[in-house]
Amino acid sequence: MTDTADVAIIGAGVVGTAIARTLAGYRLDCVLLDAATDVGTGTSKANTAILHTGFDARPGSLEARLLRRGSELLWSYAAAAGIPVERTGALLVAWTPEQAAALPSIAANARRNGYGAVRPVSAAELYAREPWLGPGAVAGLEVPDEGIICPWTTPLAFATEAVGAGVRLLLGAAVTGVSAHADGRHELATARGPVRCRWVVNAAGLGSDVIDRMFGGGGFTIRPRRGELVVFDKLARPLLRSILLPVPTARTKGVLVAPTVYGNVLLGPTADDVRDRCDRGTTGPGLRSLLEAGRRILPRLAEEEVTSCYAGLRAATEHPDYVISADGRRRYACAAGIRSTGISASLAIAEHVVSLLAAAGLPLRPRRDRPAPPEMPYIGEEGLRPYRDAKRIAADPAYGRIVCHCERVTLGEIRDAMAGPLPPADLGGLRRRTRVMNGRCQGFYCAATVSRLFASSGRAGPGT
Repeated sequence: MTDTADVAIIGAGVVGTAIARTLAGYRLDCVLLDAATDVGTGTSKANTAILHTGFDARPGSLEARLLRRGSELLWSYAAAAGIPVERTGALLVAWTPEQAAALPSIAANARRNGYGAVRPVSAAELYAREPWLGPGAVAGLEVPDEGIICPWTTPLAFATEAVGAGVRLLLGAAVTGVSAHADGRHELATARGPVRCRWVVNAAGLGSDVIDRMFGGGGFTIRPRRGELVVFDKLARPLLRSILLPVPTARTKGVLVAPTVYGNVLLGPTADDVRDRCDRGTTGPGLRSLLEAGRRILPRLAEEEVTSCYAGLRAATEHPDYVISADGRRRYACAAGIRSTGISASLAIAEHVVSLLAAAGLPLRPRRDRPAPPEMPYIGEEGLRPYRDAKRIAADPAYGRIVCHCERVTLGEIRDAMAGPLPPADLGGLRRRTRVMNGRCQGFYCAATVSRLFASSGRAGPGT
């Protein structure tokens, strides 16, 4: 980049793309950078994919406020953009008298956070609603507005809207240093060459403390927390109707069982502090502990097939709250320590960061020609998929030609993803856009065909 952008956003996860999308509503020249070759490749793609109400956040915290606002915004945005989302509700299950005694304080906490729809549930009602629940539950708490969402489509939708509004996306551009000009401009040294800008927003997730120190910060340190998860086959989906939550402890929210928008069942996560910020490997002890917990919560899970296992790293810090600030003197803003609630709060985080930037001196002039949310390809199970859409198939037979039989992904969907505004740079990116190779066989039958289609497309992601 030879010109100077108004704002550079470092990090194209769900928070960074949400900030880019929000800034795109103003008359600004923005660039969105990421070290990876696709958007949403870090914590954003490897989490429990729950759309939280924020009922259990710490009252008075920034996280609690932004979760409440963010949940409202994301439900609306998902409907407009076609992001798969389901309002399943959640049941907080107490297995001991001590856990049951904690439920009234959790309900009071929810009300202090502005969420008053929680209600106590008896053991009899728990088993009436979730007949496959394991024996021994003594009480519960209903949270009717908790939901599940597609963690892949969400950052893709934000980035698609931002790019459509003129934001430049620069991928494979790890930031390695920064220098300041006399006129206050920044010059970012990246793997793709220098990027000049007037303001910087640090949304670098697991690398946010490294970036912060480049700008003279140092008020926090990322302490990666690994969460391992187990995905069960779609035949397990009838075993539950709601998200089943444990009573949280001071350190972790515990192991949950939840449906996914793709029709599977998710078990996890673990919560292990690790030093390596790239350590996304699953472990024998971690998976054994999850399966043991799953047998207690839903004993029938032990009889179901496991489709896959994965691990994500949460960008925890030493602080109990989000670390979000803006400094007009340095022309720098930071959104860090978002941990596992980033997808739920993303739009409110973006709204908050932009308000801080305005207060710090960034001129904001609203655009009149801002595009509407994009219409994203639907990859959930609750809505109409192309392989079941007779009208679509009649108009284009490619939507009736299934390539991935486990996930019912068609040739038309793969073709559209490769020709889209943000085409994938690799097969992982194609998986996140279509669900191809994401099913029971994990690509055993379709990988060769998919690889040929990918290679023959001649397309690669923007900036790659």
